[in-house]
Amino acid sequence: MLSQTQINNDSYRIVGCAIEVHRNLGPGLLESVYQSCLIHELKEAGLKIIPQLYVPVIYKDTNLGGMLKLDILVNDWIIVELKAVEAVLPLYKAQLLSYLKLACKPKGLLINFNCENIVKEGLVPLVTEEFAKLPK
Repeated sequence: MLSQTQINNDSYRIVGCAIEVHRNLGPGLLESVYQSCLIHELKEAGLKIIPQLYVPVIYKDTNLGGMLKLDILVNDWIIVELKAVEAVLPLYKAQLLSYLKLACKPKGLLINFNCENIVKEGLVPLVTEEFAKLPK
């Protein structure tokens, strides 16, 4: 059974993979480069990933036809949204929250590679009500 601990452990592994990519490449590259390298690291770590997943906009059981594309879904419960920007704007957090709610996933990680230290400056974890419902 899925638990908060399991999700947090997987999040830790994802962040470790992101740190490895950042350690090897440093800041200043395009987001697409970081995404390709992170996908490689996640696969090497044995995590199940789906890159560039489309999420439909469903409201009151009606598909409204809009589609959002998230960067990476890991182990079917963690959404990873990547950036390579000067500053993490509130818009990026709203983007990740939208993906989380529409896809009904418990946790998301916003990772910005254009920084000196991912853990201190480039990482924004978000959880939803789905996460709170899970056992510890």
